[in-house]
Amino acid sequence: MSQPDRLEIQDWMVAAETRQVVAALTAGGGEGRFVGGCVRDALAGRPVNDVDIATPDKPERVMALLRDAGIKVIPTGLDHGTVTAVAGHKPFEITTLREDVETDGRRAVVAFTDDWQADASRRDLTFNAMSCSPDGHLFDPFGGRADLAAGRVRFVGDPRARIQEDYLRLLRFFRFHAHYGRVRPEEALLEAMTALAPRLRSLSGERLRVEFLKLLAARDPLPALALMRDHAILQVFLPEAGDLAALERLLVQGEVGQDDPVMRLAALLPAQRPPATAVAERLRFSGAQTEKLERLA
Repeated sequence: MSQPDRLEIQDWMVAAETRQVVAALTAGGGEGRFVGGCVRDALAGRPVNDVDIATPDKPERVMALLRDAGIKVIPTGLDHGTVTAVAGHKPFEITTLREDVETDGRRAVVAFTDDWQADASRRDLTFNAMSCSPDGHLFDPFGGRADLAAGRVRFVGDPRARIQEDYLRLLRFFRFHAHYGRVRPEEALLEAMTALAPRLRSLSGERLRVEFLKLLAARDPLPALALMRDHAILQVFLPEAGDLAALERLLVQGEVGQDDPVMRLAALLPAQRPPATAVAERLRFSGAQTEKLERLA
């Protein structure tokens, strides 16, 4: 693993709630590091909203440490090693280090580990595999900081292997490209994703909906959407969205509410009710979301 770099101490790292949770996890010599989006966004100079923490301690030990410190704990995903600590009304997702035992493209069977490198190796993208100690030491085993600075979205290891572990990672790639990418992906990678794109049909509509709406929430999702369309990826789960012109007009005109991902999705669809209804059913929209999409389309 590369030698630790530094992340400048930020307010969220030293907030009273964060210090309380970290103190509980490190009581008796334990270890906890900030991981994932909070590290990535801190380095990118973006607001940090959710603070996720990883630890080698098993979930039962984590819950005991938190309760001993008087912190409310919710067992949100024990099978995957995740609990939620609530300190000062602020939630912190805490997950035990893991490694994949078995994957089938939709879900993973995991085993707990105390190996930080093994945990980082199972993550999807280089800038999502970074971790940071509470005192600002940055651990960046795959060059995520440089990729983030360059606007380059890059898989950890072999892209095909990462996608085949969880097909949603294909859509996640374009979501992160929409939010952070400034460098066009290599053609070989785009061709590999085109070949694997039909596997998206094996995923639930809920998972596709959540990821795609996050993509549409980017400041300017058009470049990522154009890449997906031009490489026959968008059509796999949203064949109605071949024309991006209406969405481009919406973004240029700056209409009230134009940053609403459902409004943006509506702009991608033909101006008729049946396609909107079909998309809402396919992506498992709620009743309220379906009504909104039909009204806006």
